[in-house]
Amino acid sequence: MKDNALRPEVAVIILNWNGAALMEKYLPSVLKYTPAEIADVIVADNGSTDSSIELLTSRFPEVKLLEFDTNHGFAGGYNLAIEQTRYRYTVLLNSDIEVKEDWLTPLMRYMTENPDAGAVQPKIRSLMKPDTFEYAGAAGGYIDRNGYPYCRGRIFDSVEVDTGQYDDITDIFWATGAALMVDTELYLKVGGLDEQFFAHMEEIDLCWRIHLAGRRVAVVPESVVYHLGGGSLPASNPRKTYLNFRNSLLMLHKNLPDSSRERRLLARRLLDTIAWLKFVATGDFGNAGAIFRAHRDFSKMREQYTSHPEVDLLGSFPGTDRNILIDYYLKGRRTY
Repeated sequence: MKDNALRPEVAVIILNWNGAALMEKYLPSVLKYTPAEIADVIVADNGSTDSSIELLTSRFPEVKLLEFDTNHGFAGGYNLAIEQTRYRYTVLLNSDIEVKEDWLTPLMRYMTENPDAGAVQPKIRSLMKPDTFEYAGAAGGYIDRNGYPYCRGRIFDSVEVDTGQYDDITDIFWATGAALMVDTELYLKVGGLDEQFFAHMEEIDLCWRIHLAGRRVAVVPESVVYHLGGGSLPASNPRKTYLNFRNSLLMLHKNLPDSSRERRLLARRLLDTIAWLKFVATGDFGNAGAIFRAHRDFSKMREQYTSHPEVDLLGSFPGTDRNILIDYYLKGRRTY
């Protein structure tokens, strides 16, 4: 690492675990279009056992390398990397992201010109279908009254074609962890990514805490990146179902005030029961079991979160008054 007085203000950190093939394919675009005077590109290796380290040292010597002895997971790996680097701003960038010219400058400019902003994301397009938004983030994330996430450009599994309809800079509830720029000091102050989540919903939880700390989250569509996506678990995988259902409950429990927490959790549990019944009726016992385990483990894990905010963001933040289940399934609304 460079001396603090000499290094740029931004760290672009790519967390890697056995992702040599992805880095070989997508890291060149990050290096090509990330000006060295603006940012250092850092790969934090989570104890890889493939050829990742050899690839980085031989093919990409300009990359700063952090080597961890073991796999700390997504949240733990990023928390450790950011704690060790501590640049003014940090970009959490997935290893399956391809960037284009001048992708970083609009994000950095927005953060420096808006000191009340705590996090910002670019517009996310699909690498496989470049004219459409990508599922994980699209043009900025929101959350409805029941805690279901949705995006400008994506409601549930319906993803829109990008025709420029969401090209305005705007405040959002959450920014995607696939390409997320944060104020590093604030990230550390609010506790970083929650390592108990393991995967899924952790960036929404982080952004919720950023809002509770009095800072804003925004999307700057002038910056565009392309995400391969789907690299972890398919939507129908029971493991993914388990994590999404469990972490949604944890996120609501820890970030809602006493005045509304149990009421909103009851509503969400009832909706989850309907989802469980649907899986049972269709013979999908793997996903039905995943929902049961999610609720069982939530009941155990919730006890570790004893501090709760006084503000109910689901009652005050724009977009949180929507019920996207009704909009999507009863009204047929497939766009933001």
